[in-house]
Amino acid sequence: MRVLDETKRQLGVMSLNEALRLAMSKGLDLVEIAPNATPSVCRIVDYGKFMYEEAKKGKDSQGRQSASKMKEIQLSPTIDPHDFAIKLGHALDFLCEDMKVRVKLRFRGRQKAHTEFGFEVVNRFIKEAAAWGQADSPPKMVGDRDLNVVLSPLPRNKRAKNPRQAETTEPPQSPEPPQPPPAPVSGS
Repeated sequence: MRVLDETKRQLGVMSLNEALRLAMSKGLDLVEIAPNATPSVCRIVDYGKFMYEEAKKGKDSQGRQSASKMKEIQLSPTIDPHDFAIKLGHALDFLCEDMKVRVKLRFRGRQKAHTEFGFEVVNRFIKEAAAWGQADSPPKMVGDRDLNVVLSPLPRNKRAKNPRQAETTEPPQSPEPPQPPPAPVSGS
């Protein structure tokens, strides 16, 4: 097996007994890091420290995978304008956090006969979110009930600021100072 020391420097190819003896003499453990390699690769290291470093690498790689997270927003063909604005706000929050957003519109009952209303709603949603994300493909019918589209976030340098965060970062405007009451007019 090929053996590396605690500084990842190669010590060469040696037998298992020699590697274990060397690790014990340094007061460390022998950890197999590449079992499928020929010859297999082992490292002389403190096992607790090694596991801590591996966990840290795992957390770092999870942090970089946030772009692959996907959230779903559900709409209806007869959505109220206020509800539409709320759903759009949630989608913009997700896009600003580098998450993909699946917009799903489900047709029920007689709505299936007039899918053009659903396409209008979804296309308006895409148009309103264009400053923060773009559709991966045009909206598509999935089966006979669902209309789906996936929005991907734009790169940070090309995207507008989140409107919800912009509202909270602006200083509150103070009301106009009260005007003194008019002076009484004396009658002559």
